[in-house]
Amino acid sequence: MFNSGIVSRFSQLETPFYYYDLGLLRQTLQACQTAANRYGYHVHYAMKANFNEKVVSTIQSFDFGADCVSGGEVKAAIHTGFDKNKIVFAGVGKSDKEINTALDADIFCFNVESVQELEVINELAAAKGKTARVAIRINPNVDAYTHHNITTGLEENKFGINTWQLDDVVAALGKLPNIQFLGVHFHVGSQITNLEVFKNLCARVNELAQWFEDKGLEIKVLNVGGGLGVDYYQPDTNNVADFEAYFKVFADNLKVVEGQEVHFELGRALVAQSAALVSRVLYVKNGQKKNFLILDAGMTELMRPMLYQAYHEIENLSKASEGSHIKYDVVGPICESTDCFRKDVELPESFRGDLISIRTAGAYGEVMASGYNLRDKIQSVYSE
Repeated sequence: MFNSGIVSRFSQLETPFYYYDLGLLRQTLQACQTAANRYGYHVHYAMKANFNEKVVSTIQSFDFGADCVSGGEVKAAIHTGFDKNKIVFAGVGKSDKEINTALDADIFCFNVESVQELEVINELAAAKGKTARVAIRINPNVDAYTHHNITTGLEENKFGINTWQLDDVVAALGKLPNIQFLGVHFHVGSQITNLEVFKNLCARVNELAQWFEDKGLEIKVLNVGGGLGVDYYQPDTNNVADFEAYFKVFADNLKVVEGQEVHFELGRALVAQSAALVSRVLYVKNGQKKNFLILDAGMTELMRPMLYQAYHEIENLSKASEGSHIKYDVVGPICESTDCFRKDVELPESFRGDLISIRTAGAYGEVMASGYNLRDKIQSVYSE
């Protein structure tokens, strides 16, 4: 991602900032599109992963759909030029205002997570003389084997409708005239690297789709969500996710009848590797037991390590990797002890002013930045 010319350019810029490699982003999008097209699959970009305007515009140019989880994301998708017929709106707590925004935009589908939500959407659609298209998000009780904070498909999670509630869903669908049932929706979690999880998901989708068909409800859309993970440990070696293997799992295991569409909602896998957080060393504190690199970026710029104990590769861009290394706790300036990117990171001996790169920060990085401690808003720099 970084050559001497890029590092020289960085040395002239104020830090911290997010650096986006738009060439790598396009390479990733092309790989996903090619693999999905092989099977006629529909891909919606999960806007929550990164809504940097230039990043989202690049994704839209590849004719992906948009997966939104707020009214603001629906508005952003429309503003960026996403086809309204490719916009889906998920989320366990859609407000009336957000639902009305999506109804006014005439989006493709609401992914509905409770019977009560079905009733509210029906009421709001009726008031506008509209019919809302919906897919029912079902909790499949499939373990994603990922961090508990980003697992969403188990019975103890707040997301989706549990299987024992499905009879109530069918009853509600039969008496809500302003609802059009399209199909079923699933999402089991994020940063999934074990493809067996998706094979297990396919088995549940097959079973539950057949259950709806047996109830006389035609399934037009099978939305299997997203969750494909990326390699945080080797961002240069594996900088594009294996979309071919991912989609093949569904091609081999998902039962699809003529006329049905298969939809995906990918976020992290499309954008994570395309960005790094670039920071400077403010101070070096050497102790008897610990050495600290104190950066000008902190949890206000990248929350993942503090929130999820997430791993990110950390590099000193100002020093060659050869020679003696020292272990540092790489920390930020925020007045919280949790403001630590990683502990005991082996780096070349580092000094005040050195440029530090925190890799694979394109997903859930910039979008989660905050103004805590009245910090300045993080800036973005692009490869072109």
